[in-house]
Amino acid sequence: MEENTSARNAAKHEKFRELAEGRTNKALEAIGRIGNLSNRSLYAWEEGEVRKVIKALRDAVGEVETKFKSPKGRPENKFKL
Repeated sequence: MEENTSARNAAKHEKFRELAEGRTNKALEAIGRIGNLSNRSLYAWEEGEVRKVIKALRDAVGEVETKFKSPKGRPENKFKL
C-alpha cells in the first residue's frame, strides 16, 4: 500500500513540476510584454496607470503565495484600468 502511495505522490509531484514550469514561463513572458509598454516612443501612459498595473501584479503574486500557504479558496480577479 505504501509503495502505491509513494508512486502516486511521485506522479503528482512530476505533474506539479511540469505545470509549474510551463505556467511560470508563460507568466514571465506576459510580464515581459507588460514591461514593453514602458516604451514612450510607442505608448503614452500616466504614472497612476503604471502604479495600478504594478499593484495588480504584486497583488496577484501575493495571492499565489497565500494559496501555497493555505490552498483553500480560488478568488477570480480580473484587471481593469
